[in-house]
Amino acid sequence: MNLSITGRHLELTPAIREYVLNKMARVTRHFDNVIDTQVILSIERLKHTAEITMRLRGKDIHCAATDENLYAAIDLLADKIDRQVIKYKSKVQDYTQPQPVKKLEIPASE
Repeated sequence: MNLSITGRHLELTPAIREYVLNKMARVTRHFDNVIDTQVILSIERLKHTAEITMRLRGKDIHCAATDENLYAAIDLLADKIDRQVIKYKSKVQDYTQPQPVKKLEIPASE
């Protein structure tokens, strides 16, 4: 998984970068077929925003979260993207698995 982290009006410290990496590792535990991930962190007055665009095979998932604290916004973002990835994974699994053929039971007549 390629992960790029960008900061708007914000200097990315190693602590913030490590925090984002740990939160995004949770997503890869559920679904490891992630092609590319872009995280954008921005600050505007009292509003901290975290956005993510995750490219999966056949779909791009985008989420955004806003809070007064940057770390809380990253937490909210991780929760949202985790739910969406699990939902995508269940849809992919539902369509790719063939249904087993059921045998008809014929009652024995005496």
